[in-house]
Amino acid sequence: MPDLDKTDQQILDLMKRDSRIPNSELAEQVGLSPSTCWRRVKALENAGVIRHYTVALDDARQGLGFGAIVHVRLTRHDPDQLAAFLRVVQNRQEIRACHATTGQADYHLHVVCADIEAYNVFLDQVLFRIPAVASAQTNVILRTIKV
Repeated sequence: MPDLDKTDQQILDLMKRDSRIPNSELAEQVGLSPSTCWRRVKALENAGVIRHYTVALDDARQGLGFGAIVHVRLTRHDPDQLAAFLRVVQNRQEIRACHATTGQADYHLHVVCADIEAYNVFLDQVLFRIPAVASAQTNVILRTIKV
């Protein structure tokens, strides 16, 4: 694990807010020359601290007005059934994130859909058809405070 100093943390904080920030602007804000700043960013990438770059999408503007956190319990942890569950998770656009956790639920899914009807279709035609799924408890997202 690399030793991250204050400047590295500043670079990461600025890049978390805007991963498309021009190197010259990033360098100016952290008090480095552009070439030194570029080398630090490359070092953070090479060390795996920066894994990839992404874009933040506005779900509502895409017609996705319903969001939920779904707590999924599996029937058993049979390797083949677990693999089938994970394949569905990886391939469904409605599932934005999946976390394996401790506690009563085995997995927590962040799911987005157009509306409650689309979510019910997702439950009936996708999630509840996976043999490994024993139950799913839905917590509707009322508003997002932090992403």
